[in-house]
Amino acid sequence: MSRIILITGGQRSGKSSEAERMALSLAADPVYVATAHVWDDEFRERVRRHQERRGPQWTNIEEETHLSRHDLSGRVAVIDCVTLWLTNFFFANDSDVDKSLAQVKDEFDRFTSRDATYIFVTNEIGSGGVSENAIQRKFTDLEGWMNQYIASKADEVILMVSGIPVKIK
Repeated sequence: MSRIILITGGQRSGKSSEAERMALSLAADPVYVATAHVWDDEFRERVRRHQERRGPQWTNIEEETHLSRHDLSGRVAVIDCVTLWLTNFFFANDSDVDKSLAQVKDEFDRFTSRDATYIFVTNEIGSGGVSENAIQRKFTDLEGWMNQYIASKADEVILMVSGIPVKIK
């Protein structure tokens, strides 16, 4: 049976560190699924530093959209992060929220249908003010709805506040 954990919070709240700590407490050889599109050299260097920091016990998978391509049955996996994963769908679909949401929900369901422990990391971008930018407002809606969807399926939800995990569900 699969187990889904959602870790959410603001930028630099400690989400990824908590997810990695949790994964290592559950398995000696966890999987790290990175959803980011590498846009430039600075970001490529950031990715390299993160991989180096995690160490050799981690299996690293780079996957921008189709997580279900990877069968992680029996494994513990950190998926970092939902925000960047959604961005990839959002831009591929010309900022169409409904189409993106339908595709990512379907992909989430196919991916998590296999027996594994999934630790999803996401951002609470809707906690701030309302953006003046129409595209940003659409993306904030998309992320809010997907976060709600994942939380509804999750066995556990943790909100990170200043490096402190607060159990929500």
